[in-house]
Amino acid sequence: MRSINIKKIIGITALSMFAVFGTATIATAQGSYRTNQRQSREIQKKREKAIREQAKRQEQYRRQQERQIRINRNYNNGVVFTAGDRYRVYRNGRYYNTDGRGAELLRQAVNQGYQQGYEAGRIDRANRRGSQWNRNDVYRSGTFGYQSYVDRGQYQYYFQQGFQKGYQDGYYSRNRYGTYNNGSASILGSILGSILNLRSY
Repeated sequence: MRSINIKKIIGITALSMFAVFGTATIATAQGSYRTNQRQSREIQKKREKAIREQAKRQEQYRRQQERQIRINRNYNNGVVFTAGDRYRVYRNGRYYNTDGRGAELLRQAVNQGYQQGYEAGRIDRANRRGSQWNRNDVYRSGTFGYQSYVDRGQYQYYFQQGFQKGYQDGYYSRNRYGTYNNGSASILGSILGSILNLRSY
């Protein structure tokens, strides 16, 4: 009889211990599950936010590229910029603002510089002179075709940049920076764009 009671006590104790530890284990597992769920939700929110931000950056980049393509198309097709447009020109570590008319005049400065330089280079080569674009009077003046709507120094700088490229092509009888067809020299749109470094805003 006594041994039956001891067995009952041991059985009840074991059952109680199992219930306590089992409940604790279940509670721990449930707590871990909730923590994991919360962490998963936070990670998902961060992922979604990163995706939205990346989409926003891509859209901004796409719009900027479209603006630049329109600018380059204007260079290549010789389209005149409209006066209402706003542009920023980067030169010598500084930004300069201008409108559509100013941008068009600076574009013309580079083009005219290229044309004048090309002819000067051809003449120097034909006369067997050494390559000396920087001694040319038209280059030094830098005002061929100048209109006072834009700053004179700006115009001179861009004219001279075009002149150098044109002179090199004309002197060495090549088309590295532009083309020469039917007696007319024309700078490449990509070279013009890199010289002007023009951005709309």
